[in-house]
Amino acid sequence: MISALLVVALSAILVSGMLWRQQVQIRRIENQRLLSQAQWVSRGALDWTRLILRSEGDTSAGITYLGGLWGVPIAKTRLSDFLGQIGEARSAQGAETYLSGSIEDAQSKFNLRNLVSSPAPGVMQLNVEQIASYQRLLVSLGISGQLAKATALQVRASLGQSATRFQTITSTNGTAPTPTPQGGATGGTFTDKPGMEDSNDNSAQAPLQLTSVDSLLDIPGYTPETVARLRPFVTVLPTVSAVNMNTASAEVIAAIVPGMSLSSAQAFVARRQTVFFHNASDVMLALQGAGAQQVSIDPNQLDVNTSYFLIHGRVQHERAEVDRTTLVYRDPLTHTTRIVRVQDQL
Repeated sequence: MISALLVVALSAILVSGMLWRQQVQIRRIENQRLLSQAQWVSRGALDWTRLILRSEGDTSAGITYLGGLWGVPIAKTRLSDFLGQIGEARSAQGAETYLSGSIEDAQSKFNLRNLVSSPAPGVMQLNVEQIASYQRLLVSLGISGQLAKATALQVRASLGQSATRFQTITSTNGTAPTPTPQGGATGGTFTDKPGMEDSNDNSAQAPLQLTSVDSLLDIPGYTPETVARLRPFVTVLPTVSAVNMNTASAEVIAAIVPGMSLSSAQAFVARRQTVFFHNASDVMLALQGAGAQQVSIDPNQLDVNTSYFLIHGRVQHERAEVDRTTLVYRDPLTHTTRIVRVQDQL
């Protein structure tokens, strides 16, 4: 009898273990299915957002401002309420799926890629004016201005294998080549010195290319607190780009306009809330009205249109969540859009 009880107990343990492993496997498969469905919903939402950007580009006459349709965020909304219900058979679909997100003008921030320019094919050199602008931005935020040149050196060194190192965005006034999605590397004939030029590092290996503000942590002198302070005002784009004066913050405007104080930039932003700028002449008049004297508008640095947008989207599908940020490029001539890079938030 004791032997029979032991056999029964052992059998029960083995069966319960098998059932538990099967339950865990079923749960894992369900989670994978839910995550895959959430990712497809996120892709559909991204396509819809790109359609908004293209439609807005077709109707805005080459002007991007904060009052546009793209600037309206989407609060957490049930997918079934967002798309509507089609018949009773589909009334329950999307009941546990929620969408939220917003579109951010990536050119409203200072682009660290501008620290390095290409005056001739195959030549990469530091942009003194942009370094000075970035230095003013750092000082205004209470950060050491000495990081400006170190950042420029790091950007130049990291561009050795960039597929877009000699490209600039297409503007309505020019025909520069458009960027290609990042992720691949081309050989080319780039022979600039890789790495930081100091006595402590003689390595011939180039640093990784800066793809986000978090990449600044690879540069000595930057701390997580510093990067967090810079995040609202700094970005890293694949190509050199202009700052959109219709969407830029007062801190960025004060940095890129020589001789302009932060208070004058705040007055400029306050005036911009009543009417947006249609061209460079409107920007010049507004800058002079805000106290900036002898302002010369460089179309390569200041603009009223945007080509790069950051799309922040969040999809909650039952237990699965997808929090994704996508950099999208919109061609200012054809208004077509393409995905540059995708980053999932952990």
